[in-house]
Order: sequence, then C-alpha cells, then structure tokens
Amino acid sequence: MLATGSFISTWGTLAVVGIIILAVVLVFAWRAIRIIRPHEKGVVERLGKFIRIWEPGLHILIPFIDRVTKTDMRENVVDVPPQEVITKDNVAVTVDAVVYYEATDPFKLIYNVTNFYLAATKLAQTNLRNVIGEMQLDECLTSREKINITLRDILDEATDKWGVRVVRVELQRIEPPEDVTQAMHRQMKAERDRRAMILEAEGDRAAAIARAEGTKQSAILEAEGRATAMKELAAAERAQKILVAEGEAQAILNIYEATHTGRPTQELITLRYLETLKYVANGSATKIFMPLEMQGLATTVGAIGELLKTDS
Repeated sequence: MLATGSFISTWGTLAVVGIIILAVVLVFAWRAIRIIRPHEKGVVERLGKFIRIWEPGLHILIPFIDRVTKTDMRENVVDVPPQEVITKDNVAVTVDAVVYYEATDPFKLIYNVTNFYLAATKLAQTNLRNVIGEMQLDECLTSREKINITLRDILDEATDKWGVRVVRVELQRIEPPEDVTQAMHRQMKAERDRRAMILEAEGDRAAAIARAEGTKQSAILEAEGRATAMKELAAAERAQKILVAEGEAQAILNIYEATHTGRPTQELITLRYLETLKYVANGSATKIFMPLEMQGLATTVGAIGELLKTDS
C-alpha cells in the first residue's frame, strides 16, 4: 500500500511539473511570437540596444530580452487647435488647420522625437503665426492655397529629421473679428452694387447702339429698295418705249413697203388721207407730218380740209 501511494504521489508531482513546464512554454511562445501587420513596421531592441527593423509578417523574439515597438506607417493627421494670429495690418484672426503626415523612417520617429504629435502641433502653430503675420488680411482670405503650400514646405523640412513626411496642410478656417466681418460684408455689397450699375449702363449702351444700328440699317435697306424699284421702273418704261418705237417704226416700214409695192394711185392716197383727217382735226393734235412725196398734194388737202370745216 505504501508503494502504491508513493507511486501515485510521484506521478502527481510529475504531472504538476509537466503542467508548469507547459504553462511556461506557452507563455514563452506567446511572448516570443510577434505578428507585424501590413501597415506596420517593428523596431526591435535587445537589452535596450537597437538591433533591426521588422517588416510585415511573422517574427520570433527572445522573451524578456528582446522588445519590439510597432510603428504605424499609414497617413495620419494632426489637428492644430484654433489660435489667434495677428496679420500684417494688425487684424486679429482665428485660425486652425490640420496637418497630414506619414512615417518614412521608424527608427527616427522613435528615437529622434519624444512626442511627435505634440511637437508637430506646436511647430504648426508657430509657423502658422509666422506665415500669416507677414500677410495682409485680404491676402490671407484669398491665398489659402499659398498658405497651405508654404506651411507644408516648412513643416516637411522641419520634420524630416523625425522620420516623417508632411503630405499636405489644410487651413480649416480664417475667421476675422465680427466688426471686420461686417465691414467686409458692406464693402462686398457696395462692390456688387457698383458692378450691377456698370453692367446695367453697359446694357443700356449696347441696346441704344443696337437700336441705332437697326434704324440705320433699315433706312439703308429702304433707300436701296427705293433705288432698285426706280431703276426697275425706269428700265421697264425704257423697254416699253423701245418696244413702242420699234412697233411704230415697223408699222411705218410696213406701210412704206406696202405703199411702194402696191403702187397706189393719186386718188387712193388722197382718199386715205381723207380717212385720217378726222383724227388729225379732232383738236388734240398740234402738228401734222407728211411724207415728202405728198407735199405736192398739200394744196388739195388744204382745200378739202376747208371744205370739211364748212360742211360741219
């Protein structure tokens, strides 16, 4: 019985020891295994001395001897608290900004600066006062991009020894005092009114010029139309007269040719003139034209005309 009890006691002791050893191994394993995520890098120290930088992945260190500090390599932001800044024309404005940065060297970020967030905030505030203090109020309000670029360059140069690259700086607001804001509003309203009056005057001037140009163009077109109508009327009258003259000339030519071709007698010619005398003596004609060959009959025609007058 004593041997059996002693055997059980021995196995119990071994079991406890095994459990303790397993626990120690698990603790050592838990302390030895380190996982570096894709956006991180690890700075490894051994007994307080820098050894290496771990890239993302699974790593093993010596527990209680090695120590790893993880550094976030993603882009981060520093919120610069609002502060009052005096411009070059002695106007106090409230300014706040945000600074976007990313770590480039984990070694410098850990060993070259104690509190990067605090250091970056104070550095941004100081340089913000320096940059805006050299500018007029109007220039500050209209040159935000210039201020952003200037601050980014200054902060990027200053934080280079901290293993950090300043990506960009953005001003969130530039707020002048209330009285200055009201004065600016009145000034902008006056400027808008002035522009409106100028635009209205220019519109009236353009409208007057357009109306005058339209009246001028209308008068020119009307005069050209009258001139064209007169030219066409004159051409039509000329063509009509030419046609009438040509018709009369052709009629005379036909009569002349018919007269010479038919060889009329003296009595026939006298009878023809007697037929036309009623048109000649109607009072509307003032002149009578006779062919040269008929001049020999003038006396006879005259006598016949006197005879007709006596009969009437």
